[in-house]
Amino acid sequence: MYTPDPDRYADMPYRRTGRSGLKLPALSLGLWHNFGPDRPAETQRAILRRAFDLGVTHFDLANNYGPPPGAAESALGDALKADFTHHRDELIVSTKAGYLMWPGPYGEWGSRKYLLSSLDQSLGRLGLDYVDIFYSHRPDPETPLEETMGALHSAVQQGKALYVGVSNYSAEQTREAARILAELGTPLLIHQPRYSMLDRRPEDEGLLDTLDELRVGSIAYSPLEQGLLTGRYLDGIPDDSRAASDSPFLSADTVTEELVGRLRTLNEIAASRGQSLAQLALAWVLRGGRVTSALIGASSPRQLEDSVAAIGNLEFGEDELARIDAVVKR
Repeated sequence: MYTPDPDRYADMPYRRTGRSGLKLPALSLGLWHNFGPDRPAETQRAILRRAFDLGVTHFDLANNYGPPPGAAESALGDALKADFTHHRDELIVSTKAGYLMWPGPYGEWGSRKYLLSSLDQSLGRLGLDYVDIFYSHRPDPETPLEETMGALHSAVQQGKALYVGVSNYSAEQTREAARILAELGTPLLIHQPRYSMLDRRPEDEGLLDTLDELRVGSIAYSPLEQGLLTGRYLDGIPDDSRAASDSPFLSADTVTEELVGRLRTLNEIAASRGQSLAQLALAWVLRGGRVTSALIGASSPRQLEDSVAAIGNLEFGEDELARIDAVVKR
């Protein structure tokens, strides 16, 4: 039987999410990859146990995570039953709906029909009565935003979610979503954007400014830019890497000689701070406390430990930030 580390809360920083009472760990575990039937169940459970031992109390999912879709939620459901039955109230479990999940006109996007049906299915796979955060995974260009936000509000009213969030929404869409939810009486808790040293769109397009103004939290996904910022590509494309596969998220064409040169320079900056490139990338996203949490993935407990070690140095001097910007923006 799994017994959590009694010192699991000693080192992990916890940050308040916007103006809510909810705190999230600076690093949260995303179950986007590495959780499904193609991975050993014991490895998946070992990652989750080690995460909790290190103070990572937030497990983030979506209905379509796998593969196949739904597999990550099922895997977490099995692990929760086996290892975390007595620790549910110490965990934040989030899920999303918005991308294609089942065939037909009701299996994706942002209708009330899809969102609430998907949430019921997610709860069944997870073996839970409620999730802590339920997200609209992407804006629907054809469904009124009032309907999508109304469905999130209903999930809270029905006791199936404690908080609600949005992901992949623009600054303007986020502002309108927050307004609608406020009128309904269910505050917008959090936004989940893609954000990394190599992808500055939340800064450049005003999303982070909007979240600051609205006092809405943020959790960054892909802070390691699909593995580019892990150090795996410092010498080109490894045969067993994502870029060498048929992954739709990172192609070999992306890993140019010019990019590899920039990654090497960033790695030198990381080394000067006593960090790996991945640790530098995570610390950069978390710098200054503007981002509530950063999502990390892991294929092994050891990889997880390396990422969590980033919390040991989250401070940056102005000269370091300038050096990073000079590399990334050149």
